[in-house]
Amino acid sequence: MEQSKYNLGFLLFVLTCFVLLSFSVSVEAYKNYTVGDSLGWFDTLEKPSVNYQKWVAGKSFSLGDFLLFNTDNNHSVIQTYNLTTYKRCDYEDAQDNDTTQWSSSDPSAATPHPVSVAVPLVKEGMNYFFSSDYDGEQCKNGQHFRINVTHGQGLPKNLESPAEESPGPISPNAGDEGSVPDTVVPSNFNNPHDETADNEASGSTSLSMYWKLKDRTVNWFLVLLGIACLL
Repeated sequence: MEQSKYNLGFLLFVLTCFVLLSFSVSVEAYKNYTVGDSLGWFDTLEKPSVNYQKWVAGKSFSLGDFLLFNTDNNHSVIQTYNLTTYKRCDYEDAQDNDTTQWSSSDPSAATPHPVSVAVPLVKEGMNYFFSSDYDGEQCKNGQHFRINVTHGQGLPKNLESPAEESPGPISPNAGDEGSVPDTVVPSNFNNPHDETADNEASGSTSLSMYWKLKDRTVNWFLVLLGIACLL
């Protein structure tokens, strides 16, 4: 009889541990990546050491992540889902629903000034980025890269309708090409942190903090449940 009680208790202990382990994996936070890290977003004519496809290697991009482009008003940020547009380094004939100009350039400015552009990843599959300035010269000189965006945790609620939640990007057909926003940052994007090569989660967004707190609450509940079962 004692042996049976011991076996039952041991079985409950094993099952409890299994359940705890199943739920103890932390929910991965959405990530913020600074494109090019300290080199920023420029072409090889200005910064010969930039290699954006090399920067992409080893990183995982998912829905809800952000790319932060640190550049100046002599470089633009174009996002497209169209491979042909990407290869042409030109968005003029692109469709509105597959290409977005997040920041334009102003080459006529007497003094370049810094521009930071935050771009949310809201569509799975291949995403292409380039600068189209000077008839595509910057793009042809290394200012371009492609990434594959996976589903991950899926889009957070505040990015399911980006047009309603954040300042709208510059339309590819905008009439004033000389107007350059100092910053194009969605309202939910708060103080991004650099994402290191080993993909450490930044946890900078309030959404990721919510998931972490929720995950801890679930884990503590399961621990208490397991203790109750053992008693």
